[in-house]
Amino acid sequence: MDESSLRSIPLFQSLPDAARRTVAQHADEIDVPEGKELARQGEFAYEFFVIEDGAAEVLRDGQHVADLGPGDFLGEMGIIEKAVRNATVVTTAPSRVIVMTEQDFRAMARSNPDVAGTIEAAVEERCKAFPG
Repeated sequence: MDESSLRSIPLFQSLPDAARRTVAQHADEIDVPEGKELARQGEFAYEFFVIEDGAAEVLRDGQHVADLGPGDFLGEMGIIEKAVRNATVVTTAPSRVIVMTEQDFRAMARSNPDVAGTIEAAVEERCKAFPG
């Protein structure tokens, strides 16, 4: 993927150019249709997503709990903490998402621990805001 796409995403904005290039080397951009399930509650997490354009809804136990849009990310808790997904996420509009597999995340963490640290810090903040 092109590193310049990451400049507009809050999670990656504060990273130096070299770090964004590292992320770009380990991530892909994909187009997904409305109604596509990105994550399913109870399943193991193997991917981390950032919504570049579009929208999605978060469902826990079938109940709507949040709406996501450009810049929002999901799946990070599962790949960092090796946990099952705690919610289902479904696109509510055609979307362009950045996806990184757990394997790519680990490779990136080895080559650039600062980038992984930034993502892990975001996870810790989210855990504080949404415990359990």
